[in-house]
Amino acid sequence: MALKILEACIACDACFQPCPTDSIIPDDPIYRINFETCTECKGYADAPTCVEACPVDCIVLDEAHPYHESEKEHG
Repeated sequence: MALKILEACIACDACFQPCPTDSIIPDDPIYRINFETCTECKGYADAPTCVEACPVDCIVLDEAHPYHESEKEHG
């Protein structure tokens, strides 16, 4: 499942550097997460690094994008 950044984002850069898949996109006024590349840090860390780094707890699961490309079933 991908993650998303809520409007409470203060664009502080705390989440940007720790992202191992470069899925954090600096934007104005808040940052965004590329749901096509976000893996929730699976294979990189025990938990999403951006969530752990965010000082305002504004990064949550993105229910609109429940699966990363590598997790989708190919039919």
